[in-house]
Amino acid sequence: MIQFQAIGHAETPYSDIANMPIQGAGLTDNQGRLVIAPQYAEGLDDLHEFSHIYVLFHLHRSQPGALKVTPFLDTVERGIFATRSPKRPNPIGLSIVAIDRIVENVIHVRGIDLLDGTPIIDVKPYIQAFDNIPATRDGWYERGMKPSETLSDRRFG
Repeated sequence: MIQFQAIGHAETPYSDIANMPIQGAGLTDNQGRLVIAPQYAEGLDDLHEFSHIYVLFHLHRSQPGALKVTPFLDTVERGIFATRSPKRPNPIGLSIVAIDRIVENVIHVRGIDLLDGTPIIDVKPYIQAFDNIPATRDGWYERGMKPSETLSDRRFG
């Protein structure tokens, strides 16, 4: 059995899945905070030197879904692992956010797409030399959808 414990929680303006961003990339006006539990605060040392972080989180309000879904940015059913649908066999989410500042145990961020109260599982620095892979393929998404112009609805709530 695998067990994880939250290291903190998100504080965001989104209390409901409807009308929240489906991806935070490119959104600079939606700000939030990642409140890390005090016993993990020392682990934030040196994180301020990075511009962005990965946030791994528990999709705590998501229910398991089908293995085929119609994602927000498409009209065709796709395999769950070829989407970023929150209704996954293991409800783990991943976002990249920009760091504004870190004050004690709170990371102030921009580009957040998490519900208020979302449990944070882990935080990792985004490192361009490791994480920016050239000449990749984006599968069905290459058809030119615009995630920054698409909001969530109740499809996956």
